[in-house]
Amino acid sequence: MTTWEIKGEELANCNCNFGCPCQFGVLPTHGTCEAAVVYKIDKGHYGNTSLDGLTAAAVYKWPGAIHEGNGHVQLIIDPKADADQRAALEAIMTGEDTVEMATMWFVFGAMSPHKHETIYAPVSLDLNIEDRTGKGIAKGVFDIAAEPIPNIVTGEPHRIGIALPHGFEFGFAEMAKGQTKTTGGDLQLTNNSGTHAHMASLHLTGEGRVAA
Repeated sequence: MTTWEIKGEELANCNCNFGCPCQFGVLPTHGTCEAAVVYKIDKGHYGNTSLDGLTAAAVYKWPGAIHEGNGHVQLIIDPKADADQRAALEAIMTGEDTVEMATMWFVFGAMSPHKHETIYAPVSLDLNIEDRTGKGIAKGVFDIAAEPIPNIVTGEPHRIGIALPHGFEFGFAEMAKGQTKTTGGDLQLTNNSGTHAHMASLHLTGEGRVAA
């Protein structure tokens, strides 16, 4: 396998209740799973190809739980990436050159036989993990906005996180309230409003997540 490593941040929004049932081995809130995710790479490489400073995103739709498969995925890669970088990001984000089940990208790729043509469009991520606020944009495809989960009584920000010591995506993520508006691409998300969002720092390789 080509060796690779990525350090960066992510913002994700799906159509389930706060906290995300997947993290607890529970079936999706509404029976289906649909999500949009933005990734900002601070430092990374794929073989000898640098991935520093690149951004990418993805839209996912499954007719049931992720582990039941038959999903759809469409990647969005910022056009700042050159041909080698685009190929590298596509390989990583579809689970190539990765030990089986070692990262979320392997799982998502294996559970998504319907891979739509990659879109090359500007991708940006403005994220404050500590404040649980963020905005992710794949221009012409989707916009994600995230804010703190409100306290059910007072409306004040309610801070909660998920720790996954053996997780294949993150070790710890801040939970948030998110919404996604899709404006283009092949996959339209219809139920992502006031739903689960999370934001996390990532450190991944083809061997899996690197513990902090």
